[in-house]
Amino acid sequence: MDTYSRYPLELVRGQGVWVWDSDGNKYLDAVAGIAVCTLGHSDPVLRQALVEQLDKLQHVSNLYRIPEQEQLAAALRDRSCADRFFFCNSGAEANEAAIKLARKHGHRVRGIAEPLILTAEASFHGRTLAAVTATGQPRYHAGFEPMVQGFRYFRYNDIASFESLLAACEAEGPRVAAVLIEPLQGEGGVNPGDPAFFQRLRQLCDALNILLIFDEVQIGVGRSGRWWGYETLGVEPDAFTMAKGLGGGVPIGALGVKARFDHFQPGDHASTFGGNPLSCRAGLTVIAEIERRELLAQVQARGAELRALLAALTERHPTLLESSRGWGLLQGLVLREATITAPDLVKAAIAQGLLLVPAGPRVVRFVPPLVIESTHLHDMVERLERALQSLAKLTASAAFG
Repeated sequence: MDTYSRYPLELVRGQGVWVWDSDGNKYLDAVAGIAVCTLGHSDPVLRQALVEQLDKLQHVSNLYRIPEQEQLAAALRDRSCADRFFFCNSGAEANEAAIKLARKHGHRVRGIAEPLILTAEASFHGRTLAAVTATGQPRYHAGFEPMVQGFRYFRYNDIASFESLLAACEAEGPRVAAVLIEPLQGEGGVNPGDPAFFQRLRQLCDALNILLIFDEVQIGVGRSGRWWGYETLGVEPDAFTMAKGLGGGVPIGALGVKARFDHFQPGDHASTFGGNPLSCRAGLTVIAEIERRELLAQVQARGAELRALLAALTERHPTLLESSRGWGLLQGLVLREATITAPDLVKAAIAQGLLLVPAGPRVVRFVPPLVIESTHLHDMVERLERALQSLAKLTASAAFG
């Protein structure tokens, strides 16, 4: 079905941070399947682990205990603030589980008949109907009305906006079950969370027994240079979601929750494929390799280097570029108004052998594999600069007719 505006590339092979198309052209990949291929393409350790798992068992269903799933839950527990985990197949499904948990919290703990969930403007939480309703971007709602009831929106990083919305919702008694928020907004423009905002958010949720849920689907599993985005903010959520980088390319998502907020009982929620042996083996391998290769420290170093390179690029092209922002290896380059668009720059970069992804009309996103090296970053920015120069020439030619 025609649900994607695809670029004219047919990618057929990958190795590390490189991919090749069907014509043999080679591209430096700063997309990584949109923050998915943590260890790069065709990683030999991940490949071997999956082959060995396929030799044993790939799927059985959650009617039975799954050792790999229990091992992955333990590994995540030991590296996060969560005690228990529900496994599924994607970020949207993880957020759906979080929404159901939030509603049950509202009913059981706050005694709310019709609970509300507060989310941020410019957020992105997935494409299923409840997750897209939670997404605070009207363009994703258009054509799918009526949206799911029970969501209200506040301005990201704006505590006055949040407090005003919370007061209005709670004016006649308890109404708010949960807050669902990204530590760093990815799809909405690479907007990092403000620690002061999140600390106040934590205080307000604690005071009213409101569940605080973080969407870590894009920034989690090491992309920030720490295991989780909430570590950068210095605030622990009551629950958080993950997906993308956890499987290194094998579909897997999860909802992690502190034990006292685990309101689910058998029959409340389920997933046929969620947490099967193959996907959990991928997750276990990714976690082990992040630690074995000391990738968290490398992401911090490469992230700082990428920020410096993008800042220098912005200084060289002040009429086209405005700024850059982000954490670790999730960085956004902000384009100036009325010059070029993010899709324009992404297309021009393809011609230079570089793959990037937009984050809205004015931000180009960099989410390369966590194994990327310094030489690759310099190569990436050189290709990006050539793409900018080609667009600048086209813009100048158009201006002069």
